[in-house]
Amino acid sequence: MKLKKKTLTLLCVALALILLGSVLAGVFNSGAGATRVSRIRFDGGHGELSGLLYMPKDASAENPKPTIIVTHGYLNSAEMQDANAVELSRRGFVVLALDQYDHGHSKLSHENYSDVSFFGVWLPFWVNSMNDAVQYMYEQPYVLKDENGNGIIGVTGHSMGGFSSTMALCMDEAQAAETGVRKIYAGLTEGSDFSYTSIVGFDAATADALGGGRIMGKVCAQYDEFFFNDPTVEGGTVRHKDYVSTPDGMTFLQQSEPAQANTWYDTADGGRRIIYQPAQTHPWNHFSAETTGYAVSFYMTAFADYADGLKDIAPSSQMWQWKEAFECVALVGFIMLLIAVASILIELPFFSKAKSGELAVKPSVTGGKKAVTAIVLIVAVLLPAVVFEPLMDGGAQSVIVQILFYAGLLVVVGGVVALIINLTKAKEKAMTVGSVVMILAGGLLALVCKLPMYQNYGFWTAPGLNSIAYWTIGCALISLCILSTVYICMKAKDGFRFADYGVSFKPMVIVAGLCTALVTVVLGYAVLFLMDALFKADFRIWTFAFKTFDANILPAILRYLPTFLLFYIISTAGITVNTNTEKLQGVKGYLLAIALNAGGAALWLAVQYIALFAGGVAAFPGSALSGIELVAMVPTLAIAAVISRSLYKKTGNIWTPAFLNAILMTTMAVANTMVAFR
Repeated sequence: MKLKKKTLTLLCVALALILLGSVLAGVFNSGAGATRVSRIRFDGGHGELSGLLYMPKDASAENPKPTIIVTHGYLNSAEMQDANAVELSRRGFVVLALDQYDHGHSKLSHENYSDVSFFGVWLPFWVNSMNDAVQYMYEQPYVLKDENGNGIIGVTGHSMGGFSSTMALCMDEAQAAETGVRKIYAGLTEGSDFSYTSIVGFDAATADALGGGRIMGKVCAQYDEFFFNDPTVEGGTVRHKDYVSTPDGMTFLQQSEPAQANTWYDTADGGRRIIYQPAQTHPWNHFSAETTGYAVSFYMTAFADYADGLKDIAPSSQMWQWKEAFECVALVGFIMLLIAVASILIELPFFSKAKSGELAVKPSVTGGKKAVTAIVLIVAVLLPAVVFEPLMDGGAQSVIVQILFYAGLLVVVGGVVALIINLTKAKEKAMTVGSVVMILAGGLLALVCKLPMYQNYGFWTAPGLNSIAYWTIGCALISLCILSTVYICMKAKDGFRFADYGVSFKPMVIVAGLCTALVTVVLGYAVLFLMDALFKADFRIWTFAFKTFDANILPAILRYLPTFLLFYIISTAGITVNTNTEKLQGVKGYLLAIALNAGGAALWLAVQYIALFAGGVAAFPGSALSGIELVAMVPTLAIAAVISRSLYKKTGNIWTPAFLNAILMTTMAVANTMVAFR
């Protein structure tokens, strides 16, 4: 086999970017050599916990250090606390970046699940995660204790990790009443109030009473999508906040009148407390120099009495951004690597059967058809944005979902009419198949709008993906309705056939495409696992990441794979037919492909957050979690579009890119979220 020069160059550049990005990410992750970073696992009492341990090089049993445990929010993993972990450890703290139970590499024991409802799956993981980690870290010889055996340990968590930290603080005080030893010295929560801890009995007043004289703080973003709400304001939580003026905020600071943000207050039990209020959103907290600076300032203040051996580095002096930047470089290399590997494989015996022939390039449309095509493309871009909030948050009772139900029935009727006309007159096979596709697409769309899908949490064990899966399958069927209707009404008359959509029904083409995709993803992830083992680096930018995972999530990947495969088959066919024209063979074709895949998601986010920051209330104030989840969908869909377009041009059909995107993105999504019942 003789590799094309372009493919060989792509492979070399990809590997160089991955290696360069991973090596330098590892350098900055270690604080430029100030710490040793290792992945640890331990029995947490309710299951197995894991995390990244950041050990200053001078920390030991002979030189124990103040220690801080940092943890992530719902659907995330330890790496989301990179900023705090890097900056606190390079200042001399021992830091454990913790995977909470059933996130990352941690696993909750099955007997801890009360039932398979959403509440029964959601509640158990965060209640005990931080407390169990504290028990483990307290026993380690490199963790500092005072002369009375009290732990010099801080706890910090973002979002659900903040709730877990609040639980640990309250539990520690209850345990201290029996043992006389407090293991937690200070606590800073980010992006969490007391709304969820109150479910298990720890509201603001109870938590205040259990403060125990500790030093405590909260980071309460002014535009947090979930928390810090004024109880007198109704109509959704995605709006501007001022937590220090709310009853819970004043209770936390022990003030009878609205307090000042970024100000220390002494408490009646001898402690000190502070609330920081950055002008940020919820996920912005863990990707922010400002919030990271607050964490550094908080802990340098809290542990001032134990500052011997700590480094007095200004809170504004930060290097975690370089780790993120170089992991993004590695991410770019990773995507290039996948395309290069797939391109090499399809030149090998057997895998070459994934290629089905020359591209079916069509002349660009002109005249009236050009205007109609433009309208159809605009509708295709906008529809995912229009149906996002109804499918993600409204469900079957939403007005738009009801409209989609009747639209699906209308497509079924149109397909039946087209089928009858074709069978009685033209009797063209392509028209017959197109009509059947219309009937199936419309019928399935109507069915999806009525069925309670992805609600069996014993089977769909990644709850954070369930609403995304529902939106995804809805968008797929809407797209299929549009594609099949346009085909029957316009494309068939212009001589378009299924090959123009990249659809080949040859079994060997499909099988070879599947094998090519599977081997490509396996090889790509092998490189990822190697970089993690060598440098503790993965491939990411903010909330979008390809990271390592344990084999026990493979069943969940297989369960979600068919849903996302349907979407990527249809989206790849749509990209193929709409970009494979004479005028769209270059960059323009890729840009249109990205717009078709990710344009709607990006538009929805723009409308949502422009309204939030400009007017104080988001366009969809009830869409909190769904809007945050959509942030990572934009790069996901954009990258998938590039892979679809690139590999279609190399194979002449949709199967290799559709299979590759489905396997890759499903694995990525499941590895980055909570997976129960592992």
